[in-house]
Amino acid sequence: MSTNQDKVLLPNDVRKLLNVDNREIVELCKKTSVNPKKDSRGQIYFSIDEVKKLRNAKTSVIAEMNEKKALSVVSKPQSQMVVNNLIDTLTQMENNITTSMTKVIDEKLEGMDDVVLELVRCKTENENLKNKVNELNKENFKLKNMLNSFKPLLCGFYIKKEEDSILL
Repeated sequence: MSTNQDKVLLPNDVRKLLNVDNREIVELCKKTSVNPKKDSRGQIYFSIDEVKKLRNAKTSVIAEMNEKKALSVVSKPQSQMVVNNLIDTLTQMENNITTSMTKVIDEKLEGMDDVVLELVRCKTENENLKNKVNELNKENFKLKNMLNSFKPLLCGFYIKKEEDSILL
């Protein structure tokens, strides 16, 4: 017949029995000086006695936590004051963040008014130059038509024939 020392439990079984996660198992092992063992395949296991030690350690940890809770119970007016202080602090933080963000954005956008005015001025100048190019193109066309209305005669003389009356 095998003793409790011979029976082994895998970490999954220990988690279920103690209702804890791996991190808590490690903490309990540190408190109780229990060192899990590894089998030939490298799989971790615990003996039944080790699990009992871990369970006792967990029970004592829960008892300590309950004692601390009982000592640290804050009365309702004090807790409300703590909440109000937290709300005030958060409000101050929000105002500080808003102020600093507004300042940064204002600094970044400070030169944008000048840029927009320069852009409008350049666009207006561009439109004026387009109109001037159109006028010069019309005048060039008109002058070419006038030049084409002269036909050469002898000895460098030219005669003007009727111009085509194309109005632009």
